[in-house]
Amino acid sequence: MSSIKIECVLRENCRCGESPVWEEASNSLLFVDIPAKKVCRWDSLSKRVQQVTVDAPVSSVALRQGGGYVATVGTKFCALNWEDQSAVALATVDKDKKNNRFNDGKVDPAGRYFAGTMAEETAPAVLERHQGSLYSLFPDHHVEKYFDQVDISNGLDWSLDHKIFYYIDSLSYSVDAFDYDLQTGKISNRRSIYKLEKEEQIPDGMCIDAEGKLWVACYNGGRVIRLDPETGKRLQTLKLPVVKTTSCCFGGKDYSEMYVTCARDGMDPEDLLQQPEAGGIFKITGLGVKGIPPYPYAG
Repeated sequence: MSSIKIECVLRENCRCGESPVWEEASNSLLFVDIPAKKVCRWDSLSKRVQQVTVDAPVSSVALRQGGGYVATVGTKFCALNWEDQSAVALATVDKDKKNNRFNDGKVDPAGRYFAGTMAEETAPAVLERHQGSLYSLFPDHHVEKYFDQVDISNGLDWSLDHKIFYYIDSLSYSVDAFDYDLQTGKISNRRSIYKLEKEEQIPDGMCIDAEGKLWVACYNGGRVIRLDPETGKRLQTLKLPVVKTTSCCFGGKDYSEMYVTCARDGMDPEDLLQQPEAGGIFKITGLGVKGIPPYPYAG
């Protein structure tokens, strides 16, 4: 086992950093700062950060097959043009719920953009319950709704054979699995594959590695855990020097590096003194496992 190294590569002071996505073409890490309404792109070579500011909380970003990006902004699926810094709505959800917004989102292996909603928080993880739903934006821009009664729609990914969809509704403290039909995008047979332990706190963003194991960022737990979805066992715990870890993805050359986002909203001045890198972007090397490239939205 090579020695694991955890370092803060970008002290961005994100209020709530989320949705890290590696863009191989530009050697860059994309991520969002939800309440700051910013989509950021960190060039790993020049170490520079570029930003696009949008007009509502932006909760996820993804690559787009034809170039540019897609993002979930407020309750809209949007096309994001980096050059002219515009976000154009492709579809809107939850029109009857004025207090809702999207949360985490990710593109499936067939190019559909999955994302779920939640009620706007009054404080971190404090909100009106059961207001959210899970949706998918298809390449032809029509939207399908899968289920409602969601608290905080969060981490999502697909098994390597594309037959299982993994999903987190944070306040259930569970990582769930569904049978997945890649042709139609249909999901069925929901079950829990891992229940978080007390010290692991709240499950947040998630990604899969090239061995089919899941990595889950634990909000308020200051860690990322590696799970075997087949046995339901925790295989590894990576502890970070910040408590509000929010999401993770693989990137870098050959996807052998892990990037972790975190938040600083809800921390008091004393916490921030003890965790000066809160809201930064962390890079973890030496894991001995690689990730897989993100799928681009096909629409």
